[in-house]
Amino acid sequence: MIAKKWIVLLVSVVVCHAGHAENSPLLPRPQKVRYGSGRVALRGMRIMFASAPDAEDRFAAEELRSWMRERTGLEIKIGSYGNGDDGELSILLDRKGAKDEPLAQPGEEPGPNSREAYDLTVTERGVKIDARSSAGIFYGVRTVRQLIEGEGSQAVLPVVEVHDWPSLAYRGTMVDISHGPLPTEKEIERQLEFLAQWKANQYYLYSEDSIELTGYPLLDQGARLTKEEVRQIVAYGRQRHIDVIPNFDLYGHKHDLFRIEKYSELSDEPHGTEFDPRNPKVTPLLSDWVNQFADLFPSPFVSIGFDETFQIEAATHATGAAAEPTALFVKQLTTVADLFVKHGKHVMAYDDIIVKYPQIIPKLPPGLIAVAWYYTSEDPTYKRWLDPLIAHHIPHVVQPGVTSYDDIAPDFDTTFENIDTFLAAGRRSGALGLVNSVWSDDAQLLLRMSLPGMAYGAAAPWQSLPMDRANFFSDYARLMYPAAMAPDIASALSNMTVAETDVKKLLGDQSMFALWEDPFFPPYYKQLAAHREDLHATRMHAEEAETALIHARNLGVDPETVNSLMIGSELLDYAGEKFQTPLELKAIWDNFGPTRPDAERWWNEWGSRVTYYDHSSVTDLMDRITDLKPAYRAEWLEEYTPYRLGAALGRWDAEYQYWRGVHEKLTEFNESTHAGDPLPPLDEVIESPRPFWAPAH
Repeated sequence: MIAKKWIVLLVSVVVCHAGHAENSPLLPRPQKVRYGSGRVALRGMRIMFASAPDAEDRFAAEELRSWMRERTGLEIKIGSYGNGDDGELSILLDRKGAKDEPLAQPGEEPGPNSREAYDLTVTERGVKIDARSSAGIFYGVRTVRQLIEGEGSQAVLPVVEVHDWPSLAYRGTMVDISHGPLPTEKEIERQLEFLAQWKANQYYLYSEDSIELTGYPLLDQGARLTKEEVRQIVAYGRQRHIDVIPNFDLYGHKHDLFRIEKYSELSDEPHGTEFDPRNPKVTPLLSDWVNQFADLFPSPFVSIGFDETFQIEAATHATGAAAEPTALFVKQLTTVADLFVKHGKHVMAYDDIIVKYPQIIPKLPPGLIAVAWYYTSEDPTYKRWLDPLIAHHIPHVVQPGVTSYDDIAPDFDTTFENIDTFLAAGRRSGALGLVNSVWSDDAQLLLRMSLPGMAYGAAAPWQSLPMDRANFFSDYARLMYPAAMAPDIASALSNMTVAETDVKKLLGDQSMFALWEDPFFPPYYKQLAAHREDLHATRMHAEEAETALIHARNLGVDPETVNSLMIGSELLDYAGEKFQTPLELKAIWDNFGPTRPDAERWWNEWGSRVTYYDHSSVTDLMDRITDLKPAYRAEWLEEYTPYRLGAALGRWDAEYQYWRGVHEKLTEFNESTHAGDPLPPLDEVIESPRPFWAPAH
């Protein structure tokens, strides 16, 4: 009966045969896509249901209507099946199954028979999405959104047939809310909405001590999400078929707890970082925490950390044997896992300690899901991380990451290579899924710069084909921004990636930390000359990115995703200029010879170019860092709470004070010497000790 009504109802169509460019990109790429000829106008369409809709179906329909209105200005009605004029075109949502659980559950299966699979057809008779679950309907609706071509009342859908399903059951993103700034509730919800576009179904909220716990008022005051905020986040994700999963660290990384004197005795070292499993007070505290967390997060999964247990490493080296420290590790892991299992949770834990000491694998808690993590592709097979798990048939997921946590701007080349190779290795190892991690270690990160990497990591495990890395920025920009602005965004992302790669040739992998380095520190200073061309290339690409972003912003592009990119491109340009400056100053200085020249030459070649208060090399750097600081501060407060903002801005203030100090020393030398006086080496005049944050080289 439904099929007959469908045919009768969709008898009139507007098909456009010319005047349209290539089809919109689809990301993730569906498993099977076949385009026909012609296009179907959206004007006059409505959204209908094949059967009585539930809350999830209605949410998907409302989302589609909202997107279509935003994109086209058209008002799309939502009706019940069979209502309205017989000739009216429709987007029919046909969920075959009964009311279902909207989130991925333990034992979830990928493939064409997956709960999340959907079929989508656009014909001369209209649009139909078939699925057996609300998640499948939701993903089909997301694909319709990407298929829309054109603007305003001329918007159309291409005639197309799509058969789609996930290649991996679990497609997660982990976001760190503990190492750096604390995102606001609204920012996390923006991330969830963003990830839903790329068909992610898990979101791991990484928290060391950044979630409110009843009975622990001193723990991270002002630096935690409240329980009510967490509940809102969980509900927001559930609407979008994303399971919000707690990602804790319940062995190490607990300094925020142990720095409080009341709890310091629970650590294996004074005010340390790891629980002492031998202390009888540890288990009661963890039991209380587990009860609260299990009540707060309804997800059937929990990730409990247990990575980078540095005291185990120290104890192993000190005793020459791994037996005692690894036994303590297993004891603590089993205790925490059992506490969660009693609440019906499926427990996940990082595998770095597990694979380093594979003799403990047979002693792991039954059912433990290992999380194999690594953030570069130096070994594209990831044998070290996966082989012990494969050998013992341990269920596992793979966790690559977005390389942005220690970077001036995201290193998308490293990011994409890490995701692609780890995903390929995970497919070979039988991994259950992929979790793409976004860390914030440098406490300076503007996370919105990482959005393209988050999209890449969400889309890759859905599709079976490798990602089209060469066209990713173009495809991403076309899906995220209006057509007139998309080329600018794609160009900016490409140029920023090259600029970050170039600046790393001098500054190393931790470019954000190195940004604040003293460029006149002698061992560092000696490296500059070999990287003159890299610094030039950094600035050229950064300025290309700035130019493209300015153009996009002038066209009215959404500042929510562009302002952070603008700050990143300007910081890359600043880094290039900062480390060019010593080379240029030294060239001028050395050209004078062994003595100070006459006053006219000194002023023309040095004073006016280097230390003049109006515009000069050193003054420019003071101006640039202070001019950029307000924009950085404003963007921080768009994404995060004020927690750690003062400390972050302290580096900017110190950077200004550094160049102010250089300016004062050069000015003092100028005023205390005269023509004919000896000229010592320039770095001796500046006499700048390495700042406390500068890494050794």
